[in-house]
Amino acid sequence: MSAASGIFVTGTGTEVGKTVVAAAIAHTLATEGQKVAVFKPAVTGLDEQPAGGPICRVTGDISAHRPPDHELLRLAAGSRQGDGEIAPYRYGPPASPHLAAAMVGEEIEPERLLEAAGTAAAEADALVCEGVGGLLVPLVGRFGNPTGDKSAPPYLVRDLAVDLGYPLVVVASPGLGTINHTLLTLESARAGGLDVAAVVLTPWPQQPTEIERSNLETIATLGEVVVQTLPLLDLSDPVTWPPLEVPMGRFPTP
Repeated sequence: MSAASGIFVTGTGTEVGKTVVAAAIAHTLATEGQKVAVFKPAVTGLDEQPAGGPICRVTGDISAHRPPDHELLRLAAGSRQGDGEIAPYRYGPPASPHLAAAMVGEEIEPERLLEAAGTAAAEADALVCEGVGGLLVPLVGRFGNPTGDKSAPPYLVRDLAVDLGYPLVVVASPGLGTINHTLLTLESARAGGLDVAAVVLTPWPQQPTEIERSNLETIATLGEVVVQTLPLLDLSDPVTWPPLEVPMGRFPTP
């Protein structure tokens, strides 16, 4: 792996804003003059992106086209990476990556993921990686496949984060229920030996409620972690995005 600085963005689950936070970090670094590469091991759910433009899951605007995750990351970073360089595996079904791969007769190869991430890092000053779902989502596994070898060990998103060696940013919702989800994710990350750089609560409202303010303080105190916030973003206009700076780490050169 290259000695380029990097960060790994995960979340408490799906649809919590991981891609938006990863994009905001990438855009911040690019605005500072760094050459930024982006990486996501797998993108699923491309079948849910009709040409007419879906309802934007972040802004709620029916006319707003939310691009696929790898396209938004590329736009935010100002990167010229191709689709396969950003996301080596891309699938139509909205499923966990291990299942989406199995549905088309494939299996995700961890070695290919690490090689792709290393190539991206070698060409950049900074690498922003985004996971899939949460930390314990399997990238490789034969679960539910009657012909598969269930004795084969799984390869989780957490395993990929550990192998890449970058600090972790955990993305979470600011609302009710987030304390448990976020603290469980922090516990899982630290149990795997990961260094947690920050938690980001998004979308953070202009006028947070008492619950949201308390959630931030509680996560910061019980999780012993820095908690940042990111408001609702206009994904079509990165220039309007506020900066989101997080501590970056370096994977030691072998």
